[in-house]
Amino acid sequence: MEQHRAVIVGAGIGGLAAAVALNRRGWQVTLLERATGLAPVGAGIALAPNAQRALDVIGLGDRVRELSAWQGDGGMRTPGGRWLARTDAKAAAARFGGPLVLLHRATLVDILTSALPEGVVRTGATATVTDPGDDHRPARLTVADAGTTGRAEIEAELVIAADGIHSATRGTLFPGHPGPRYSGSTTWRVVVPAPARPFAPHETWGAGRLWGSQPLKDGRVYAYAMAVAPAGAHAPDDEKAELLRLFGDWHHPVPEILAGVAPDRILRHDVHHLPDPLPAFHRGRVALLGDAAHAMMPSLGQGGNQAVEDAVVLAHHARTTPDFVPGRALAAYTADRLPRTTAIVRRAARTGAITMLSARPAVALRAAAVGAVSRFGTGLALRGFDGICDWNPPADPVPPAGDATRSA
Repeated sequence: MEQHRAVIVGAGIGGLAAAVALNRRGWQVTLLERATGLAPVGAGIALAPNAQRALDVIGLGDRVRELSAWQGDGGMRTPGGRWLARTDAKAAAARFGGPLVLLHRATLVDILTSALPEGVVRTGATATVTDPGDDHRPARLTVADAGTTGRAEIEAELVIAADGIHSATRGTLFPGHPGPRYSGSTTWRVVVPAPARPFAPHETWGAGRLWGSQPLKDGRVYAYAMAVAPAGAHAPDDEKAELLRLFGDWHHPVPEILAGVAPDRILRHDVHHLPDPLPAFHRGRVALLGDAAHAMMPSLGQGGNQAVEDAVVLAHHARTTPDFVPGRALAAYTADRLPRTTAIVRRAARTGAITMLSARPAVALRAAAVGAVSRFGTGLALRGFDGICDWNPPADPVPPAGDATRSA
């Protein structure tokens, strides 16, 4: 039987996961990435049990867990080092069906890429959707290769736009949508060798500032910071100096981690999100995925997790059966994903607003509230992730690697 053709725009985690999932469904997949290579970029990523179960569907969950650090007991602290709340990794794993794991984004990209046939990923290719198509005609894209002036027109039965928070495809499909909004905060991310003195995983909340330190399996530490800042602001000297000004006098291991940071290895990004939900995650034969569909604040650690969920749910509805109808399949995808991700975007925004409180009375009240919750045990604190980390993917499994043709 002739294979159906899908084109994916964007080779981030969501786009790669979608490529793997669709390939194992029997689709002929082309993944177009405008960068000239899949260089090891980014820092760490935490994968909660919901995303791991999605990766299990495409046969990659065990490999991810093998190469990840399983988060141990830690908790929330004040800048001076006082513990406000302790976390219980075993209790969290029992409640949500597995542990939280951490790995470098480059490692996850390698795992996903290695699961794809050679030639699927095409870098240095900028794709623009020119016609979303419908049930009676294919979608059309214009593709321009880096270093050339020519453009090619291609058609596909399915297009997945995983082109990020500033998605050009989203603007094409929904030109009236207001698009991403600046959250009021900026983030920094680093990966450095672990300090000599041991430490417990932690997230520390200050006045309009936040710091987190999480060990990776390879002996390094993934650290992240967030602070209230004007949009587009930059350090007057370098970002390391800025981090030292903001966090240099915080508790161990923050100063030690900062001492090991090379200024040119610090990633800084303003935090934008999509507080206004889209009317749908599709139009015609084009589906939006990940940040292109539902960018959220990082306060729940669910951005990449939700992109992986998107990928397996979309592949589930894109089963290539004789009665496959693109419009019906993508409408089902929207129905599954839009309510869930809208709720998580809103919850992340509320949590982000709490973490970035700056007024001294509000910060003191927040610390008291966190401490009070912790005294009731870990169950009450974990309840905030009910409905997120306990998610399960659609029931029917994707064929294992090597058996993709059975579903074609």
